[in-house]
Amino acid sequence: MEISKLYTLFKDKSFGEILFDEPMKNHTSFKIGGPADIMVIPNTEREVIESIKFCRDNHIKYFIMGNGTNLLVKDTGIRGVVIKIANGFDNIEIDGNKVICQSGTLISVIAKEALRQSLAGFEFASGIPGTIGGAITMNAGAYGGEMKDIVTKVRVLDKNNNVVELTNGEMNFRYRGSTVIDQELVVLGVELELEEGEYSQIEEKMKDLTHRRVSKQPLDLPSGGSTFKRPTGFYAGKLIDDAGLRGIRYGDAQISEKHCGFMVNRGEATFDEVFTLIKTVQKIVYDKFNIMLEPEIKIIGDD
Repeated sequence: MEISKLYTLFKDKSFGEILFDEPMKNHTSFKIGGPADIMVIPNTEREVIESIKFCRDNHIKYFIMGNGTNLLVKDTGIRGVVIKIANGFDNIEIDGNKVICQSGTLISVIAKEALRQSLAGFEFASGIPGTIGGAITMNAGAYGGEMKDIVTKVRVLDKNNNVVELTNGEMNFRYRGSTVIDQELVVLGVELELEEGEYSQIEEKMKDLTHRRVSKQPLDLPSGGSTFKRPTGFYAGKLIDDAGLRGIRYGDAQISEKHCGFMVNRGEATFDEVFTLIKTVQKIVYDKFNIMLEPEIKIIGDD
């Protein structure tokens, strides 16, 4: 669809905040990415649903994102509409040991609220960047815990614009995957079940995991988190290190010297620099160990 027609269609719509020709580098933790033709930032469930339905009804290409913590966007940007479900769509309610939250809620915010309520079981996730919607979609995990361990219900929009509630068993949680991906669903809300605990113990565990994360990961530089998925029986970071690639750099894209599982932006890295380095690492690791590393970051954009 022509950009001028797209702009006209969205100019007076009440889907929340609407941005035109919006640089994606302002919305990704990698700080990389050209402009999206249109970005919609909904604040209510109605706005989320209506904006998606409008795109579907008008055959407009759209992409759903959260806080952009695992995205690598092409420098040419994204044609069509990006619907950002993040800040603004982030209400939290506590009901006993249940935490009910909208999908745009930051994981760090949920962790703080769980601590405040002395609810245990979410500590493993406290340092994971991004939103709970993205975490559910990918079954995010860390330090021995995964989202599948604490999710009881997930409220989603299906491909027929129906709002459906799925149980944990219906979510088909697995390593970095779920029914959300399989059926192209959109996460609207989540119910988590935690356990009553001791405030001091929960706080201490969160501090310990935070220290471990900060001491081992390059959190001081822009990145997309873990660059590659964990191959069965191996660790991507160790394979990259063993291949002699620690600190290897192409332009401003670099394999972190602190943690080889992370690729970082040293300043003004472009998509092409990061993508070239990804391909280089894949080839060298495959040639040495006969293991093909699969990207964990999501690569999107249009030429």
